[in-house]
Amino acid sequence: MRVLFIVIRIAAAIAGVAAIVGQLITTYNFWTALGIQNRSALFVNFFSFFTIDSNVAAVVVFAVGAVVLIRNQSDPRWFALLRACAVTYMTVTFVVYNLLLRGIELPQGTTLAWSNEVLHVVAPLLLVLDWFFAPGRQRLEWKDLRVIVAFPIVWVIYTLIRGPLAYNETAHKPTWYPYPFLDPSLSPEGYWSVLFYVILIAGAIIGTGAGVIWVSRRRERWPLRAVAA
Repeated sequence: MRVLFIVIRIAAAIAGVAAIVGQLITTYNFWTALGIQNRSALFVNFFSFFTIDSNVAAVVVFAVGAVVLIRNQSDPRWFALLRACAVTYMTVTFVVYNLLLRGIELPQGTTLAWSNEVLHVVAPLLLVLDWFFAPGRQRLEWKDLRVIVAFPIVWVIYTLIRGPLAYNETAHKPTWYPYPFLDPSLSPEGYWSVLFYVILIAGAIIGTGAGVIWVSRRRERWPLRAVAA
């Protein structure tokens, strides 16, 4: 089982890097075709997507996790926390995308189809399966939920502050938001609509994070010490 998850983690890390870089190149080429010169805005916008940030974390988790298993070690506590965060964020990314955003053109310019599926479907599912079944998982404490929710809180604050200040180069709008449900100008209710979605997704993150911790507190199905090196 250990060898299987080493292979899965290495393959998932490579696929994640390829998907992120592939989408970045596609977006860069789209901007170039439009004659947009502000490359710094392109990169800041690209890495302002929660999906991209979550997948960067997932790539790190898969890569580090492969090394941990190669060394036949249990998760160090810092890695267990990072892994729990990535699982939570990627699960929420999977749910939000498939319920709210599938089929909607996002403001990165254009979407690379295979990359889109890796980032929003394949990687989240692999990370969840890894959390349930990979050996070496460490037991977390309920207080660790505070660590899990910290980044989404910072990301929402950053997004809502930056949104009215960032110019949308592709749509020629004076504001830029990574997702339409965070743009108050797209709803008659304005910021009340944004607040509704923020609360809804916050509840999903808290609930998912609690579920991730609960799984960690169960006995491992394949403890690392029981697996041959």
